[in-house]
Amino acid sequence: MQKMNRGMVTALSAIGIAQGLKILTNKKVSGKWDWKQVATTGGMPSSHSAGVSALATYLAAHKGSRHTETALAVVFGVIVMYDAQGIRRHTGEIAKLVNDLEDTFAKLSNDFPSFEFVEREKELKELLGHQPAEVLGGAMFGSLLGFFSAKFENRQRTEVLSDQS
Repeated sequence: MQKMNRGMVTALSAIGIAQGLKILTNKKVSGKWDWKQVATTGGMPSSHSAGVSALATYLAAHKGSRHTETALAVVFGVIVMYDAQGIRRHTGEIAKLVNDLEDTFAKLSNDFPSFEFVEREKELKELLGHQPAEVLGGAMFGSLLGFFSAKFENRQRTEVLSDQS
C-alpha cells in the first residue's frame, strides 16, 4: 500500500485548521460568528504561514536541518511570510483607499447632478494580507503541528522497526 506524503498532509492540514481558526478569532474580535472566514485571505492566524512553517518544521524534525529539502522549505516559507505581511497587506490598504475614494465620488455625484459618476457594483477586496502578529501566529501554530507530526511519524517508524527485530 502506498504511503501518503506526510509533509504534504501536515502542511495542508495546517492550512485547513488555520482557516477554521479564523472563525474563532473573528468571533472573539467582532462578537459575531462569520462562517465565511473559512474561505478568506487575511486574518488570524495566517494559513499561508501555518502551511509553510508546518512543512519546514516537519522536514527539519524528520530529515534534519542540513537537508536540502529543509533549506528549500525554509527559504520559500520566509518568502511567503514576508509577502503575506508586506506586499499583500499593502495591496489591501491601497484597495481600502480606492474604495473610500469611490465612496467620496459617489457622495459628490449626489451633490452635483452634472458630475456623472458610475459606481462599481463590487468594491475591491481589502483584506488580502496579514499584520505581522497574524503571520507570527500562523508560523507558531504551523511549527508546532509540523514538529508533532514528525515526532509522531518517527515514533511509528521506531515501533515498526522494533517489532520487526
